[in-house]
Amino acid sequence: MTRITDFKPAADKGFRGLRIAITGGTSGLGRALVRQLSAAGARVAFVARTADRVKQVAAETGAVGLVGDVGLKDDIYPLALQITGTLGGLDVLINNASVLGPVPLIPLADTECEDLEQALAVNLVGPFRLTKALYGALASSAREERGALVVNITSDAAVSAYPEWGAYGASKAALAHMSAIWDAEAAPLGIRFLAIDPGDMDTAMHAAALPDTDPATLKRPEDAAAELIERVRAALADRQSVLEAANA
Repeated sequence: MTRITDFKPAADKGFRGLRIAITGGTSGLGRALVRQLSAAGARVAFVARTADRVKQVAAETGAVGLVGDVGLKDDIYPLALQITGTLGGLDVLINNASVLGPVPLIPLADTECEDLEQALAVNLVGPFRLTKALYGALASSAREERGALVVNITSDAAVSAYPEWGAYGASKAALAHMSAIWDAEAAPLGIRFLAIDPGDMDTAMHAAALPDTDPATLKRPEDAAAELIERVRAALADRQSVLEAANA
């Protein structure tokens, strides 16, 4: 049996024993990730705001459910301590929690400053704060050659100027660029950062933004989660190959 302390992602080619934290874990893509990664043998802790839904997903999956709001500064360090405490460290962080901004969607000129601030708080500053709070744990994972990967969920609205998506698009564009900067800065420590756009999915958030869209034209969250997990698997394997080449 593989012990947690012996886990090497590249050798295993899977996720058994990998310590993963996911925000926004009770709906859409986040819930699908919690389910699939837990089923693959990862040790998963997930964060969401609603206690009843956290309890339900935790019971369904066996993952550790944590109640908190990544958009609130005072929630970040307690969440970070709970994540590392329950998992015994951290190998992969998936910053998935997001808000749209004002709904129905409206032009930037009509957007209240407070709505823009809220989108930035959840979609940009929240991932920044949580990553910063968990940076030591990720660096430790890198030293142990376990994983050390941060995945930030972005959107095509980060690169295309969609009218009325201003608050969301601006926050996701900043998240994508921050990911690239952090990836360059963290490379000497062995921590990788990926910004991944999962595509348009059949989720409650998409329905709130575009209620007239036919769900049949959208990707299922389960399929998007499977694709994202393969990206994570490839990133971990690639990192391990680099380490092996450096030590050869």
